[in-house]
Amino acid sequence: MMRAAVVFTLVLAACGSNIPPEERGDSPDAVICRQQARNSPEVREAGREFNAENLANVRRVGEERRIAELRAFNDCMRRRGAALPGGVEPIRRNF
Repeated sequence: MMRAAVVFTLVLAACGSNIPPEERGDSPDAVICRQQARNSPEVREAGREFNAENLANVRRVGEERRIAELRAFNDCMRRRGAALPGGVEPIRRNF
């Protein structure tokens, strides 16, 4: 059980950034969209499938959550008419 708690904590830490938005150089649109992306239904749904007892599940759900958050962020930025960062589709890891 202790191992599961440690894995869960590590996954949650990996999902967020410790750098404040103003230091990261995010625009106001990016800050709003990042917040909306973290709270999007797709990201929450991926989080519901999380099982800290199963390492394969932790990896799979973490990747699904990362992709869902990125997609929600990009969709929000498009809706706001803001320029999107980068231009290359993210690497999708296979586990």
